[in-house]
Amino acid sequence: MAPPLGTLPGGLPQFGLPQDVITTANITALMPTVISIFVIILAQSAATSRAYAMRYDDSFEENVDLIGLGLANASAGLSGTFVVNGSPTKTEMVDSAGGRSQIAQLTTGGIVLVVLLFLTGPIAYMPNAVLASVVFLIGIKLVDYRGMADILRLRPGEFAVALATAVTVVVVGVEQGIILAMALSVVEHIYHSYTPYDTLIGLTSGGELESFPPSSGTQIVPGVAVYRFGASLYYANATRFTAEIMELVENASPPLKWLVLLGSAIGDIDYSGSDSIRQVQEELAAKGVTLVLADLNPKVRTQLDDYDLTAKIGAGHIFDSVSDVVAAYRRTSGASAELTGPATTDDSSPQQT
Repeated sequence: MAPPLGTLPGGLPQFGLPQDVITTANITALMPTVISIFVIILAQSAATSRAYAMRYDDSFEENVDLIGLGLANASAGLSGTFVVNGSPTKTEMVDSAGGRSQIAQLTTGGIVLVVLLFLTGPIAYMPNAVLASVVFLIGIKLVDYRGMADILRLRPGEFAVALATAVTVVVVGVEQGIILAMALSVVEHIYHSYTPYDTLIGLTSGGELESFPPSSGTQIVPGVAVYRFGASLYYANATRFTAEIMELVENASPPLKWLVLLGSAIGDIDYSGSDSIRQVQEELAAKGVTLVLADLNPKVRTQLDDYDLTAKIGAGHIFDSVSDVVAAYRRTSGASAELTGPATTDDSSPQQT
């Protein structure tokens, strides 16, 4: 027979400051636990709020949730009770019972009060297995099988992170699972930004702008290639950025006169990224190719000034749009460069931007 829960404390908590003397030794001993609890509350509460808000097409403000949790934990510290967090199991219990408003929370609080005052004696005889089975069944309901299947089909990398996190939570613990999920998510983000979706912008037969793979060698007009880098430019992908541009120039047919860097997807340039742009500009100039920038957001424009790249590239080589680039190229080269049709160097199929 499974052992019972045993004696449970009842009655209302006593409010007041801790009676023990706060010392450096106490703080040092408690700090690892405090950090672990902080991480769990922050991650688990936000995930729970977000999941149920999405389920019912509701909105939530994470900062408001954290303020409420902070006040609740301050009260818990003054009353000697458990820490407070957005528990997914307890939220699922209320949701399964049909709770959809704040009345459900007030009702739950009232029931807890009644239990503390009158029912802690009978609950002491409840077998541990019964309580464990209740928590287990609630936990099973929290597993989103369809969502996991969609993630596996659409984003295998994210599925691997989710699966590794779930296994770690079950086998090791919640804290370790959360830390692992954070670390793996950062690694996956770096991987995607290291291998962004880069394209060359060309024209369809109808004269509309389209995206082509870099291997196509597409030129929007003869002598002008528009290269769209698909991520912010920083140390992890700066080498790839440089190598891909130089490969485009080396394999261009006809030879390029202008290489246009389309910055619509570049949200930030770090110091290493600025060095890459500087290096690209110098190497292109040595080959007789002009580096031109287009469609930059205001933040990146400011960064170019800060890195002294505007002066190096030339303000006259920075444009608002691809159309402005082509018009400027036509004026400076005297060529008949108009956006009227496709300009590609092979039969690669275009991809819609």
